[in-house]
Amino acid sequence: MRAARFHEYGGAEGLVIEQAPEPHPGPGEIRVRVAAAGVNPIDWKLRAGALRRLLPLELPAVPGRDAAGVVDEVGDGVQGVSIGDRVFGLGGVTGATAELVVLSAWAHAPDTWSDEQAAGAGLASVTAMRGLNALGSLAGRVLLVEGAAGGVGSAAVEIAVAQGATVIGTAGERNHEFLTSLGAVPTTYGPGLAQRLCALAPHGVDVVLDTAASGSLDDLVAITGDPTRVATVADHAGGQRLGTHVVNAENDSTLLSAAAELGRQGRYTPRVEQTYPLERIVDAHAHAERGRTRGKIVIRI
Repeated sequence: MRAARFHEYGGAEGLVIEQAPEPHPGPGEIRVRVAAAGVNPIDWKLRAGALRRLLPLELPAVPGRDAAGVVDEVGDGVQGVSIGDRVFGLGGVTGATAELVVLSAWAHAPDTWSDEQAAGAGLASVTAMRGLNALGSLAGRVLLVEGAAGGVGSAAVEIAVAQGATVIGTAGERNHEFLTSLGAVPTTYGPGLAQRLCALAPHGVDVVLDTAASGSLDDLVAITGDPTRVATVADHAGGQRLGTHVVNAENDSTLLSAAAELGRQGRYTPRVEQTYPLERIVDAHAHAERGRTRGKIVIRI
Protein backbone atom coordinates (compact mmCIF):
# COMPACT_ATOMS: atom_id res chain seq x y z
CA MET A 1 0.00 0.00 0.00
CA ARG A 2 1.04 3.64 -0.46
CA ALA A 3 1.70 5.51 2.74
CA ALA A 4 3.44 8.58 4.11
CA ARG A 5 6.35 7.56 6.34
CA PHE A 6 9.30 9.06 8.18
CA HIS A 7 12.45 7.03 8.77
CA GLU A 8 13.94 9.22 11.49
CA TYR A 9 12.76 11.93 13.84
CA GLY A 10 12.97 15.44 12.44
CA GLY A 11 11.28 18.05 10.28
CA ALA A 12 8.35 17.67 7.93
CA GLU A 13 10.74 17.41 4.97
CA GLY A 14 11.63 13.91 6.20
CA LEU A 15 8.18 12.61 5.20
CA VAL A 16 8.17 10.46 2.05
CA ILE A 17 5.46 8.65 0.08
CA GLU A 18 6.41 5.01 -0.42
CA GLN A 19 5.19 1.43 -0.31
CA ALA A 20 4.58 0.04 3.18
CA PRO A 21 3.35 -3.32 4.52
CA GLU A 22 -0.43 -3.71 4.70
CA PRO A 23 -1.85 -3.85 8.26
CA HIS A 24 -4.50 -6.39 9.29
CA PRO A 25 -7.04 -6.09 12.11
CA GLY A 26 -6.77 -8.08 15.30
CA PRO A 27 -9.71 -9.07 17.53
CA GLY A 28 -12.09 -6.17 18.04
CA GLU A 29 -10.56 -4.12 15.23
CA ILE A 30 -11.46 -3.23 11.65
CA ARG A 31 -9.42 -2.27 8.61
CA VAL A 32 -10.49 0.70 6.52
CA ARG A 33 -9.58 1.70 2.99
CA VAL A 34 -8.81 5.32 3.75
CA ALA A 35 -10.48 8.19 1.91
CA ALA A 36 -9.01 10.91 4.12
CA ALA A 37 -6.96 11.23 7.30
CA GLY A 38 -6.75 14.00 9.87
CA VAL A 39 -3.61 15.89 10.86
CA ASN A 40 -3.34 16.57 14.59
CA PRO A 41 -0.72 18.27 16.78
CA ILE A 42 0.38 14.89 18.13
CA ASP A 43 1.27 13.81 14.57
CA TRP A 44 3.98 16.42 14.03
CA LYS A 45 5.16 16.22 17.65
CA LEU A 46 5.70 12.46 17.26
CA ARG A 47 7.43 12.98 13.91
CA ALA A 48 9.71 15.65 15.36
CA GLY A 49 10.71 13.40 18.25
CA ALA A 50 9.28 15.71 20.91
CA LEU A 51 7.44 12.77 22.51
CA ARG A 52 10.02 10.05 21.95
CA ARG A 53 10.51 9.38 25.68
CA LEU A 54 6.79 9.16 26.37
CA LEU A 55 5.77 7.46 23.12
CA PRO A 56 8.78 5.88 21.41
CA LEU A 57 8.04 4.77 17.85
CA GLU A 58 9.24 1.87 15.77
CA LEU A 59 10.67 3.53 12.67
CA PRO A 60 9.84 3.94 9.87
CA ALA A 61 6.43 5.13 11.05
CA VAL A 62 3.25 6.27 9.29
CA PRO A 63 1.86 9.46 10.89
CA GLY A 64 -1.81 9.93 11.72
CA ARG A 65 -4.27 8.79 14.33
CA ASP A 66 -7.72 9.35 12.80
CA ALA A 67 -9.20 8.54 9.41
CA ALA A 68 -12.40 7.99 7.45
CA GLY A 69 -13.13 5.49 4.72
CA VAL A 70 -14.80 2.20 3.86
CA VAL A 71 -14.43 -0.99 5.89
CA ASP A 72 -12.65 -3.72 3.92
CA GLU A 73 -11.66 -6.23 6.63
CA VAL A 74 -13.21 -7.09 10.01
CA GLY A 75 -11.42 -8.67 12.97
CA ASP A 76 -12.74 -11.42 15.23
CA GLY A 77 -15.52 -10.46 17.60
CA VAL A 78 -16.51 -7.28 15.79
CA GLN A 79 -20.25 -6.63 15.58
CA GLY A 80 -22.40 -3.85 14.17
CA VAL A 81 -20.24 -3.05 11.17
CA SER A 82 -19.80 -4.77 7.80
CA ILE A 83 -17.43 -4.67 4.86
CA GLY A 84 -18.44 -1.73 2.68
CA ASP A 85 -19.69 0.47 5.55
CA ARG A 86 -18.47 4.08 5.60
CA VAL A 87 -16.92 4.86 8.98
CA PHE A 88 -14.59 7.26 10.78
CA GLY A 89 -12.52 6.63 13.83
CA LEU A 90 -9.22 6.17 15.63
CA GLY A 91 -6.37 3.71 15.48
CA GLY A 92 -3.03 3.78 17.25
CA VAL A 93 -0.93 6.92 17.67
CA THR A 94 0.40 6.31 14.14
CA GLY A 95 -0.75 4.60 10.95
CA ALA A 96 -3.61 6.63 9.46
CA THR A 97 -1.96 8.51 6.59
CA ALA A 98 -1.98 5.50 4.28
CA GLU A 99 -4.26 3.65 1.88
CA LEU A 100 -5.19 1.18 4.64
CA VAL A 101 -5.46 1.67 8.41
CA VAL A 102 -6.59 -0.45 11.35
CA LEU A 103 -9.08 1.23 13.68
CA SER A 104 -9.87 0.20 17.24
CA ALA A 105 -12.68 2.74 17.75
CA TRP A 106 -15.13 3.87 15.09
CA ALA A 107 -18.65 4.96 14.22
CA HIS A 108 -20.68 5.07 11.03
CA ALA A 109 -20.09 8.38 9.29
CA PRO A 110 -23.18 10.56 8.82
CA ASP A 111 -24.29 11.08 5.23
CA THR A 112 -24.22 14.81 5.99
CA TRP A 113 -20.41 14.75 6.35
CA SER A 114 -17.93 14.64 3.50
CA ASP A 115 -15.01 12.23 3.76
CA GLU A 116 -12.78 15.14 4.75
CA GLN A 117 -15.15 16.24 7.51
CA ALA A 118 -15.44 12.68 8.81
CA ALA A 119 -11.64 12.35 8.84
CA GLY A 120 -11.40 15.51 10.91
CA ALA A 121 -13.96 14.37 13.45
CA GLY A 122 -12.24 11.47 15.18
CA LEU A 123 -9.67 12.85 17.58
CA ALA A 124 -11.26 16.31 17.77
CA SER A 125 -14.69 15.04 18.83
CA VAL A 126 -13.53 12.54 21.46
CA THR A 127 -11.11 15.07 22.95
CA ALA A 128 -13.74 17.80 23.05
CA MET A 129 -16.43 15.52 24.48
CA ARG A 130 -14.18 14.12 27.20
CA GLY A 131 -13.19 17.64 28.19
CA LEU A 132 -16.80 18.81 28.29
CA ASN A 133 -17.97 15.71 30.15
CA ALA A 134 -15.45 16.43 32.91
CA LEU A 135 -17.26 19.71 33.57
CA GLY A 136 -20.67 18.10 34.19
CA SER A 137 -24.01 19.15 32.78
CA LEU A 138 -23.74 22.20 30.52
CA ALA A 139 -27.42 23.00 30.09
CA GLY A 140 -28.07 26.60 31.10
CA ARG A 141 -24.44 27.27 31.98
CA VAL A 142 -21.91 29.73 30.57
CA LEU A 143 -18.87 27.95 29.13
CA LEU A 144 -15.63 29.62 28.07
CA VAL A 145 -13.61 27.72 25.43
CA GLU A 146 -10.00 28.87 25.26
CA GLY A 147 -8.68 28.32 21.73
CA ALA A 148 -12.13 27.95 20.23
CA ALA A 149 -11.18 28.15 16.54
CA GLY A 150 -8.91 25.10 16.41
CA GLY A 151 -9.89 21.53 15.64
CA VAL A 152 -10.78 20.55 19.20
CA GLY A 153 -12.02 24.00 20.18
CA SER A 154 -14.44 24.33 17.26
CA ALA A 155 -15.81 20.84 17.96
CA ALA A 156 -16.25 21.73 21.63
CA VAL A 157 -18.16 24.90 20.76
CA GLU A 158 -20.74 23.15 18.58
CA ILE A 159 -21.13 20.17 20.92
CA ALA A 160 -21.55 22.43 23.96
CA VAL A 161 -24.13 24.58 22.18
CA ALA A 162 -26.01 21.37 21.30
CA GLN A 163 -25.97 20.50 25.01
CA GLY A 164 -27.59 23.81 25.94
CA ALA A 165 -24.60 25.90 27.00
CA THR A 166 -24.01 29.55 26.29
CA VAL A 167 -20.50 29.50 24.83
CA ILE A 168 -17.90 32.25 24.79
CA GLY A 169 -14.88 31.41 22.66
CA THR A 170 -11.43 32.98 22.50
CA ALA A 171 -9.60 33.35 19.19
CA GLY A 172 -7.73 35.88 17.11
CA GLU A 173 -9.90 38.56 15.57
CA ARG A 174 -9.66 37.00 12.10
CA ASN A 175 -11.59 34.00 13.49
CA HIS A 176 -14.38 35.87 15.29
CA GLU A 177 -16.84 35.58 12.42
CA PHE A 178 -16.04 31.86 12.28
CA LEU A 179 -16.82 31.48 16.00
CA THR A 180 -20.10 33.32 15.56
CA SER A 181 -21.04 30.85 12.81
CA LEU A 182 -20.44 28.01 15.29
CA GLY A 183 -22.81 29.56 17.82
CA ALA A 184 -20.25 31.12 20.17
CA VAL A 185 -19.81 34.67 21.39
CA PRO A 186 -16.26 35.56 20.29
CA THR A 187 -13.62 37.46 22.21
CA THR A 188 -9.86 37.80 22.01
CA TYR A 189 -7.47 35.88 24.23
CA GLY A 190 -4.64 37.33 26.30
CA PRO A 191 -4.37 40.23 28.79
CA GLY A 192 -7.65 41.77 29.86
CA LEU A 193 -9.70 38.60 29.29
CA ALA A 194 -11.34 38.79 32.71
CA GLN A 195 -12.53 42.35 32.02
CA ARG A 196 -13.86 41.42 28.60
CA LEU A 197 -15.75 38.49 30.11
CA CYS A 198 -17.39 40.76 32.68
CA ALA A 199 -19.03 42.62 29.81
CA LEU A 200 -19.98 39.46 27.90
CA ALA A 201 -21.14 37.42 30.91
CA PRO A 202 -22.25 39.81 33.68
CA HIS A 203 -23.26 36.91 35.92
CA GLY A 204 -19.93 35.17 35.47
CA VAL A 205 -18.45 32.20 33.66
CA ASP A 206 -19.52 28.86 35.10
CA VAL A 207 -16.98 26.51 33.54
CA VAL A 208 -13.94 26.64 31.23
CA LEU A 209 -12.43 24.26 28.69
CA ASP A 210 -8.82 24.98 27.71
CA THR A 211 -7.81 23.58 24.33
CA ALA A 212 -4.92 25.95 23.63
CA ALA A 213 -2.03 25.42 26.11
CA SER A 214 -1.30 29.12 25.71
CA GLY A 215 -0.07 29.67 29.26
CA SER A 216 -3.40 31.10 30.37
CA LEU A 217 -4.48 28.34 32.76
CA ASP A 218 -3.74 30.33 35.93
CA ASP A 219 -5.96 33.14 34.61
CA LEU A 220 -8.72 30.69 33.63
CA VAL A 221 -8.78 29.25 37.14
CA ALA A 222 -8.93 32.76 38.58
CA ILE A 223 -11.86 33.62 36.32
CA THR A 224 -13.97 30.75 37.71
CA GLY A 225 -12.51 30.89 41.22
CA ASP A 226 -12.37 27.08 41.39
CA PRO A 227 -9.92 24.77 39.58
CA THR A 228 -12.53 21.98 39.50
CA ARG A 229 -14.60 24.17 37.17
CA VAL A 230 -11.79 24.14 34.60
CA ALA A 231 -10.74 21.30 32.31
CA THR A 232 -7.69 21.28 30.06
CA VAL A 233 -6.98 18.96 27.17
CA ALA A 234 -3.74 20.74 26.31
CA ASP A 235 -1.77 21.94 29.37
CA HIS A 236 -1.35 18.78 31.41
CA ALA A 237 1.50 20.05 33.57
CA GLY A 238 -0.35 23.26 34.40
CA GLY A 239 -3.57 21.40 35.10
CA GLN A 240 -1.87 19.01 37.51
CA ARG A 241 -0.18 21.92 39.27
CA LEU A 242 -3.43 23.84 39.67
CA GLY A 243 -5.80 20.93 40.32
CA THR A 244 -7.99 21.31 37.23
CA HIS A 245 -9.48 18.40 35.34
CA VAL A 246 -6.74 17.04 33.04
CA VAL A 247 -8.20 15.14 30.10
CA ASN A 248 -6.59 12.82 27.56
CA ALA A 249 -8.17 11.59 24.34
CA GLU A 250 -9.19 7.94 24.34
CA ASN A 251 -10.29 5.60 21.57
CA ASP A 252 -13.94 5.54 22.55
CA SER A 253 -16.54 4.29 20.07
CA THR A 254 -19.38 5.52 22.29
CA LEU A 255 -18.18 9.11 22.04
CA LEU A 256 -17.62 8.78 18.29
CA SER A 257 -21.18 7.50 17.89
CA ALA A 258 -22.51 10.42 19.94
CA ALA A 259 -20.61 12.86 17.72
CA ALA A 260 -21.96 11.13 14.61
CA GLU A 261 -25.53 11.39 15.91
CA LEU A 262 -25.08 15.14 16.43
CA GLY A 263 -23.81 15.23 12.84
CA ARG A 264 -26.94 13.49 11.58
CA GLN A 265 -29.04 16.03 13.46
CA GLY A 266 -27.12 18.90 11.85
CA ARG A 267 -25.81 20.07 15.23
CA TYR A 268 -22.13 19.24 14.72
CA THR A 269 -20.21 19.67 11.48
CA PRO A 270 -16.44 19.10 11.67
CA ARG A 271 -14.68 22.17 10.34
CA VAL A 272 -11.87 21.70 7.82
CA GLU A 273 -9.51 24.59 7.14
CA GLN A 274 -7.60 22.96 4.30
CA THR A 275 -7.30 19.61 2.52
CA TYR A 276 -4.02 18.42 1.00
CA PRO A 277 -3.42 15.45 -1.32
CA LEU A 278 -1.21 12.70 0.09
CA GLU A 279 1.62 13.88 -2.15
CA ARG A 280 1.68 17.17 -0.22
CA ILE A 281 1.98 15.63 3.25
CA VAL A 282 5.07 17.78 3.89
CA ASP A 283 3.04 20.96 3.33
CA ALA A 284 0.20 19.67 5.50
CA HIS A 285 2.51 18.95 8.44
CA ALA A 286 4.26 22.31 8.04
CA HIS A 287 0.85 24.02 8.07
CA ALA A 288 -0.18 22.16 11.22
CA GLU A 289 3.10 22.95 12.93
CA ARG A 290 2.58 26.68 12.38
CA GLY A 291 -0.60 26.47 14.46
CA ARG A 292 -3.48 28.94 14.63
CA THR A 293 -5.64 26.82 12.36
CA ARG A 294 -9.36 27.30 11.83
CA GLY A 295 -10.69 23.80 12.27
CA LYS A 296 -8.81 20.76 10.98
CA ILE A 297 -6.15 20.03 8.38
CA VAL A 298 -6.93 16.88 6.39
CA ILE A 299 -5.01 14.65 3.98
CA ARG A 300 -6.95 13.24 1.03
CA ILE A 301 -5.76 9.70 0.28
